[in-house]
Amino acid sequence: MLVTLTTTHRPATDLGYLLHKNPDRAQSFPVSFGVAHVFYPEAGEDRCTVALLVEVDPVGLVRGRRGPGGEGGALEQYVNDRPYAASSFLSVAIAEVFGTALAGRCKQRAELVDTPLPLQVTLPALSCRGGEDFLRRLFEPLGYTVTARRWPLDETVPDWGDSSCHRVELTAQLPLHAVLGHLYVLIPVLDNAKHYWVGDDEVDKLLRHGEGWLAAHPERLAITTRYLRHRSSLVESALDQLADESDPHPDEATVARDAEEAGLEAALPESLHDQRIGAVLSALKASGAASVLDLGCGEGRLLSLLLPEKQFARIVGMDVSHRMLEIARDRLRLDRRPAAQAERLQLIHGSLTYWDERLNGFDAAALVEVIEHLDPPRLAALERVLLECARPNCVVLTTPNREYNVKWETLPAGKFRHRDHRFEWTRSEFRSWAESVALRWGYAVKFLPVGPEDPALGAPTQMGVFSLSAS
Repeated sequence: MLVTLTTTHRPATDLGYLLHKNPDRAQSFPVSFGVAHVFYPEAGEDRCTVALLVEVDPVGLVRGRRGPGGEGGALEQYVNDRPYAASSFLSVAIAEVFGTALAGRCKQRAELVDTPLPLQVTLPALSCRGGEDFLRRLFEPLGYTVTARRWPLDETVPDWGDSSCHRVELTAQLPLHAVLGHLYVLIPVLDNAKHYWVGDDEVDKLLRHGEGWLAAHPERLAITTRYLRHRSSLVESALDQLADESDPHPDEATVARDAEEAGLEAALPESLHDQRIGAVLSALKASGAASVLDLGCGEGRLLSLLLPEKQFARIVGMDVSHRMLEIARDRLRLDRRPAAQAERLQLIHGSLTYWDERLNGFDAAALVEVIEHLDPPRLAALERVLLECARPNCVVLTTPNREYNVKWETLPAGKFRHRDHRFEWTRSEFRSWAESVALRWGYAVKFLPVGPEDPALGAPTQMGVFSLSAS
């Protein structure tokens, strides 16, 4: 399989510096499934082309297998298009051979690393399961001009029809590391297959190489699903983190920024966040809890108030976003706090919709403006994770009151307060959901308003306090 990258940047031979591969000589690199060769068909001041040719050993791949489908299996294992059509083998070769360029590092031409360059990518045979339309939907939103021609199964036998492979040319003005990242992710997505086992580490790879573009991509669901081989738990975890990257957990700074865009900033109560966090803290203290989970902890605003309270001997903040956890760690300044305080706090990465044994054994849990960021069908999973499995004695939960939105005259009718909200409930809708959940899992629930209360519309934030009923 083959891919070439061409640039007309002057001097074009800067491409060799960016790739850390000398245009004056061909190089070969062993990979786990064969050999990768790098050479330059042309290398001048005005135009430079690098080629990555990957030789796959399909017989060796089959002989290396164990169990069903290993040596002695179907002929298809030996006779296939894997040595020729670009697939996950090529992605792995890009990462191994051009790894430094993919990571965006180049000491010799550091000023060019993030500079958009005129680049043309040519893939003589690219497996496109989904056709040319899907190919365009993947690359055109990223700024590429796409030219594609579908290969027939056999030019001498037209009745056999077309194959799934296309000859593809992609042209764009982008940094080289961005183009390599797009190819790394999207080539196996187009093939809708991978030659290796897909595990948890693939989520990290997807998020790392998709940083800065995947969260906002219109096909992010299809990309994530195909890249992770349709493994639903991995797909959900990746989508949670991508949603957070696109619209981080709604701390007050984020809400204020969104409000400004909607023309609402002047009308947003400045103390609403403080009132909300203060109400949650009071409810947690009143519960008598000694151990507390802050689920969807974001930047750690609630955690910063829990830490000084000696009542809470064990505090855990969990968030789906690695980035937000890093921010929380920095803002909490754990290295500067008394050891007795810092040792009581732990920050963990996780999703609210998947059971996690680390959530066991806590007296109380808080979810501050979190549930409205979940798609409604996933609320049932949250219920089971929290109320059936983790089962803390007390759960304090806040969510916006949709009725109050009319107080902001410039908020368009039907629009939510935050771009990432999947829903916003009225007081009756929240009460109905909370009471049914409490009944189902053996809790009692009481409701409290948070923020300036309007006689007809209620308060901007509604809070439910769930208490485990005595059996």
